[in-house]
Amino acid sequence: MFSMFTKKLEMPAPEDALPGRDVPILNPQPHAVTGNPIVPPFPDGMQRILVGMGCFWGAERLFWQTKGVWTTSVGYAGGYTKNASYREVCSGATGHTEVVEVVFDPEVIDLNGILKIFWENHDPTQGMRQGNDIGTQYRSAIYADDAEMLAAAEASVAAYQAALSAQGLPPITTEVALADDYYLAEDDHQQYLYKNPNGYCGIRGTGVSCPI
Repeated sequence: MFSMFTKKLEMPAPEDALPGRDVPILNPQPHAVTGNPIVPPFPDGMQRILVGMGCFWGAERLFWQTKGVWTTSVGYAGGYTKNASYREVCSGATGHTEVVEVVFDPEVIDLNGILKIFWENHDPTQGMRQGNDIGTQYRSAIYADDAEMLAAAEASVAAYQAALSAQGLPPITTEVALADDYYLAEDDHQQYLYKNPNGYCGIRGTGVSCPI
């Protein structure tokens, strides 16, 4: 039992990951709250970023409620398994983490505004967990669409680390990288807390403000 638990805290090697499937597991429907599409093409001028903050249910609600966010969806990224299922991701054998795709209008809320929400609403120092949610699929992550966005994300790490260190908190463990493949989660996970208002929400910040 202990060895199985430990393995979920370690990323699988690419050759050991589940193979997945060529067919997507979701036929995307419009956003249940905004009515906007959750897949491209998005309107001209919109920007996109993928963020992992632990369980994606509460994180998605946080962003769809944010002024300037045009649409959101939840899915899996950062791993190896094509078109993974929720059950496969929870096994720890895909390498994916649960993420929210945030599509936003930078004329209303800029990237730093999105990153401030990201940093202040979870604990980015916990490694392969968020609170009682334990496993590789709950790791903190930022996947940026381009080099400029990546540089901004890396700068925000430094800014927030300084704020956390001043409060005696440990180093940030957030994975920051250019976005690769993003696989949409099943329909029952999309806008989950709108469909299930009393559902589980694990969003918890450190209480430390992000100075960006």
